[in-house]
Amino acid sequence: MSLYPEDKKAAFIGLFGGAILVLAMILGILNWTNMKYASHEQAAETTR
Repeated sequence: MSLYPEDKKAAFIGLFGGAILVLAMILGILNWTNMKYASHEQAAETTR
């Protein structure tokens, strides 16, 4: 199976675009989770 040059370009754009999107989603979920549990850590430190 031979790829045409325009197919290869579109494939790499999709590959890198998808990788960037997945990375952004992972970082967003991590930041959101860390912000949610930061208040729990502060409450635990004040009760010690």
